[in-house]
Amino acid sequence: MEIAILQGSPNKNGSSNMLADSFAEGAKAAGHNVHIFDVAHAKIHPCSGCIKCGYDGPCVFKDDVEGIKNGILSCDMVVFVTPLYYFGMSAQLKTLVDRFCAFNGQLQRKGMKSAIIAAAWNSDEWTFDALKSHYDTLVRYLNLRDMGAIWGTGCGTPSYTAASRFMVAAYQMGRNLS
Repeated sequence: MEIAILQGSPNKNGSSNMLADSFAEGAKAAGHNVHIFDVAHAKIHPCSGCIKCGYDGPCVFKDDVEGIKNGILSCDMVVFVTPLYYFGMSAQLKTLVDRFCAFNGQLQRKGMKSAIIAAAWNSDEWTFDALKSHYDTLVRYLNLRDMGAIWGTGCGTPSYTAASRFMVAAYQMGRNLS
């Protein structure tokens, strides 16, 4: 399987990317091909809502999204990776997700698998409620098939994350994909 990992953390060595790397190791060990897109550091113009794309492209903006789009559409699975910022995905990942507008139809018709990996400082049981709801809505709207989630509570620093149970859980999620 071809897997696109969309890393939405501005901190390249942060907790969410550590979890994504662990997932990628597991997926590679299972024989899958992994393509990592550092969307947090890509040049991505925010969607202007002009709808000139007609929801199936092309977008009027010529930036890094075209290459990311082609990468996603060449894969069988997309993995959203984000730190939890004020109970939602990072602005960097959200900016890319908003640009899905220009290829909604292609995503919906593809019927890809998906997963989400997120890291948060908080450990409260409700910490990820809003992000879970957003992800579930994306899964429904884009006709994705959810393959799982890593909700890394208490992963506020790389050292906390490295010592957490979530590193092994992320590896196992990648390793157990079929």
